[in-house]
Amino acid sequence: MATLQASSILSSFCSASSSSSFRRGTNITAKINIPNIRTNKISLPRLIQRRGISEHEQLNFNTIEKQLINSPSKRGDMINDPDMLAVEKLYAIKEAVADRVEMHRNIGEQRSQWNSMLLTSINGIILAAATMVGVAAISGDSVLGLKMSSTLLYLAATGMLIIMNKIQPSQLAEEQRKATRLFQDFYNQIETTLSIGHPSDIDVKGTMDKVLALDKAYPLPLLGVMLDKFPSSVQPAVWWPQQRQRQPKRVSGNGNDWSRKLEEDMKEIMGVLGRKDQEEYIRLGKKAIKLNKFLAISGPLLTGLAAIGSAFVDSSPSHGSWAAMLGIVGGALASVVNMVEHGGQVGMVFEMYRSNAGFFEYMQQSIESNLRETDIERRENGEVFEMKVALKLGRSLSDLRNLAASSSLKADDLDEFASKLF
Repeated sequence: MATLQASSILSSFCSASSSSSFRRGTNITAKINIPNIRTNKISLPRLIQRRGISEHEQLNFNTIEKQLINSPSKRGDMINDPDMLAVEKLYAIKEAVADRVEMHRNIGEQRSQWNSMLLTSINGIILAAATMVGVAAISGDSVLGLKMSSTLLYLAATGMLIIMNKIQPSQLAEEQRKATRLFQDFYNQIETTLSIGHPSDIDVKGTMDKVLALDKAYPLPLLGVMLDKFPSSVQPAVWWPQQRQRQPKRVSGNGNDWSRKLEEDMKEIMGVLGRKDQEEYIRLGKKAIKLNKFLAISGPLLTGLAAIGSAFVDSSPSHGSWAAMLGIVGGALASVVNMVEHGGQVGMVFEMYRSNAGFFEYMQQSIESNLRETDIERRENGEVFEMKVALKLGRSLSDLRNLAASSSLKADDLDEFASKLF
């Protein structure tokens, strides 16, 4: 406004000066120092970018933005508005979550390549060493170089196998794939919260807790914080905060779409998830971890024995043949064991079972937290929650209700699992 007034004064003054100079025949030079008036451009956070936004809504949005630019007092009121502050915080968390998605995706691809590269390299070393042992056994004289080479190759393969079996690259890759999917799902949840509008401090705190819980459940570094690849007991993976956020109170007057029948159905579903699905995947996880432990010990043990056998090839007529047999057969068996463990990605299978058991644990806790809330208006909407449970279990609403009815009749004799997805 001040700029427009100054421009008007300047033009008036220049007009007067021009007319006066024509009359008098002289040139008059006028210089007016006008202070620079800066108008700070305010960036209003885009609450939602959707294809379906109408031109009328976009026009109103632009009008509000222009008013805020020309009115510092309105900008101050907006910054002090707790809803807008919560929106700004959620956008900051959303950016961090998007970065997490990219990091876990890239590192997951890298660790998957580790598994393929190390498997190929170690098996190549083992087979080369076994071939050298065989050649040394039939050559007779001048086998010292072959013996030393095969022994060194076996020792190198043993060390590499110990490291590979310790970190389990296939399991690491599965952890990052799972983390990528969870962070992407979490990113979509934040977008939904922003789309609905009016986020609160409770939403911000719950979002922060979820990010930190996911970081703890699926760490990126290897040293110090890497998950135990051979735990003493198989526990479901936990990637959500144990202290669940409290829902804001709603004013609905219809019991928030919760009924006695719906509560009973959810209790039955929760029981089926615990008795059937989660228990089954924990049982499979125990079998996978036992197999993986056996293979992880057998591989380095066989290469170590093969290294000893290769060192004593042609040492004496009585023991030379046995040493050569140990060097050749031990290397061949070690290669097979390595192929089964890492080619078959047994560690990845174990992590998949553990994560699936964690998913069923998460579903149970979600149902329990809603049923435990005595104030029904603070629960998640009953119809929406029932639909979410049905979708996550791969069932229709009627199918979910039939499962609850069957569980109430048969209880422990029910053969059907709750989930149809996996």
